[in-house]
Amino acid sequence: MRRAAVSVPSNIVEGCARESQTEYLRFLEIAFGSLKELNYQYTLACRLDYIEKTKINEYELKIIETEKVLGALIRALKKT
Repeated sequence: MRRAAVSVPSNIVEGCARESQTEYLRFLEIAFGSLKELNYQYTLACRLDYIEKTKINEYELKIIETEKVLGALIRALKKT
């Protein structure tokens, strides 16, 4: 889960450093894939009771919000 979580901002930053919008978009899509991977791993960890019940909603909301923001950025760049 840590690798997937670190991969998201790392790919966003790496994409920002690229020269073209196409490359930037590619790295954003990779970041989104890592976020989906994190979401799955988080869901699995919850089902296996690896995460405290009191923290479940807090973490889930952060993942969902990040998916929304990153997804919106990807859609906006695809339109241009």
